[in-house]
Amino acid sequence: MFRVQREELVDEITRKGITDLAVIKAIGIVPREKFIEKTMHHMAYKDVALPIGYDQTISQPYTVAFMTQLLNIKKPGMKILEIGTGSGYQAAVLFEMQADVYSIERNVDLHHRATKLFDKLGIRVHAKFGDGTIGWKEFAPFDGIIVTAGSPVIPKNLKEQLAVGGRMVIPVGDRKSQKLYLLKKVSENEFESEVIPEFTFVPLIGREGWKR
Repeated sequence: MFRVQREELVDEITRKGITDLAVIKAIGIVPREKFIEKTMHHMAYKDVALPIGYDQTISQPYTVAFMTQLLNIKKPGMKILEIGTGSGYQAAVLFEMQADVYSIERNVDLHHRATKLFDKLGIRVHAKFGDGTIGWKEFAPFDGIIVTAGSPVIPKNLKEQLAVGGRMVIPVGDRKSQKLYLLKKVSENEFESEVIPEFTFVPLIGREGWKR
């Protein structure tokens, strides 16, 4: 039903500069309409963020594609930690790319909604309810970490849980606008960083994020 709209979205993100073929393929396969309310299905393949309740959004598809491309997922089974499950769409894109996905959500209702949807769609994601700013130490280190909410700082726990050679993509700034940071871990205590302005995300709440 949405095949044509999905193809048009793929064309749009490609025109905007997405070049990773695996990312493009995943965006063209994952049914974004499943991750939003039925009343918004007509907006499912517009390149815009949409509300999912609780002051949260499903990110703009281009933003999902851009952040995913920065992770540089080049082989199946790469272990990726997502902070902020939200609707589950980002995790579904990562799963479609054959990543081993670990995802944390601080809103219990969104967590339950996403996990039910994952089960329904056959998407295998390790998902838990909790404070994403402290990461998921039991399964560290991660080959990649993607943070889908804006943080005032880069959480120390997440830096520690990134594997040497791994990448973290995280928006950092104030509550109104952020710069997107790409951190590459070159040794246990050394990082290279690249900064890409200007993005706007919902705030990252938690021990090492915004308090409320």
